[in-house]
Amino acid sequence: MNKPLRRVAVFCGLLVLALLVRVNYVQFVQADQLQNDVHNRRVAINQYAQPRGDIIVDGKAVTGHTETNGSDFKYKRTYTDGAMWAPVTGHASQAYGTTMLEGVEDKILTGSDDRLFFNRTIDLLTGKQRQGGNVVTTLNAKAQKAAYDGLGNKKGAVVALDPGTGAILAMASTPSYDPSGIAGYSNTDEKNWIALDKKNDPDDPSLNRALRQTYPPGSTFKLVTAAAALESGKVTDVDAKTTSPVPYTLPGTTVPLKNEGHIQCKDATLRNALRQSCNTVFGKLGADIGLKGMVDEAEKFGFNKEQLVPVRADASNFDTKMSPDQVAQSSIGQFDTAATPLQMAMVASAIANNGVLMQPYEVAKLVAPNLSTISQTDPTELSKPLTPENAQKLQSMMETVVTEGTGKNARIPGVKVGGKTGTAQHGVNNDKAPYAWFVSYAMTDQGSPVAVAVVVEDGSANREDISGGGLAAPIAKAVMEAVLDK
Repeated sequence: MNKPLRRVAVFCGLLVLALLVRVNYVQFVQADQLQNDVHNRRVAINQYAQPRGDIIVDGKAVTGHTETNGSDFKYKRTYTDGAMWAPVTGHASQAYGTTMLEGVEDKILTGSDDRLFFNRTIDLLTGKQRQGGNVVTTLNAKAQKAAYDGLGNKKGAVVALDPGTGAILAMASTPSYDPSGIAGYSNTDEKNWIALDKKNDPDDPSLNRALRQTYPPGSTFKLVTAAAALESGKVTDVDAKTTSPVPYTLPGTTVPLKNEGHIQCKDATLRNALRQSCNTVFGKLGADIGLKGMVDEAEKFGFNKEQLVPVRADASNFDTKMSPDQVAQSSIGQFDTAATPLQMAMVASAIANNGVLMQPYEVAKLVAPNLSTISQTDPTELSKPLTPENAQKLQSMMETVVTEGTGKNARIPGVKVGGKTGTAQHGVNNDKAPYAWFVSYAMTDQGSPVAVAVVVEDGSANREDISGGGLAAPIAKAVMEAVLDK
């Protein structure tokens, strides 16, 4: 072979080698990336080529499916009471993807999870259509309905937990939306999607306020400050007088910290300070405990950290760098302190569970199409914000709030109910209607089966009529009664 032909042959050989390398690289290295690329339409087509598995509540599916015509997508997701369950299920849309449990557990629901390999193999051998697995939740249908109906046409959210396990029993958010309306790929689905955009609907109905919205917690945060006072030894007897002047001047300033209304807060006991919601007592306690002590206690309750339930919940905030006056303000739930409803339910849960905070979770188990269990969630201890002794002192104080204080609307005959109201100011110079909070638990002789946090944004109510005891406590009571009834 002459020299020019040899060069051409070598060059062609290199081209063939490069082609082989590239083909193998695409098939073996980039395969997963290309297969799961959001721009790969075949991924979406494959997702909806068979019915999705279901999301189960109390043994019943709250999701379903229907066949579609004239589309690449064979099946479309449907929802029962979609608006009520949207904060739990999220949506599975042919056009707009998946969110919440539909997103987190997408591989189980579509049947593509590696743990379903055996089931897929059997289906392939027997000629069956591939099937998705089911997600069995911890939710209580009665409690969810009580929460959703209680919120009604107001903005707000409710979270209810089982203090002993961390299981989420209710998670409502209003206003809401029906995921069925955006499940397809039609012009109607597109119009519904555009209508949900916050630019077009300032109420932002697709926002999960229970997990993804932080609010100033107001006086409900005084539970954390009370816990810090007991744990630090600043207070040992909740019925002994504190050294709390009225007015109390914020440290390093000339600014007085005021109490709301005509209440007797000078040197009030910790019990009476919680019952009356004395800013001066808890502001001074926070400053006396100091930044480190307050941060440590807040973080034991879950502040400053995202929670995965398994859906992601935003981190609640308690600043780690503050001056003493800011610590005092933060200790009564003001300044930059912010909490999700889930976070405040966790606070009530830990107190009710004798000081042990359990990891919140909303998936009890994942089930294969043949109903065998793929995985199961075991209750997990997250932290111990309080000793049992101090937790029981705080329980006693919270029960006084309900029997004699601002939480009377949450009383349930024959049941021990502890609670704390809160009215959180917000806006520039507090010019907007405040948020109404109620944090509570219900305890029977068998223990505490439910802890609840409720926040209500009611811009249409008269400012003077907005209170945690008035707006939020009745909702919490209905949710607690629903759980107790079961």
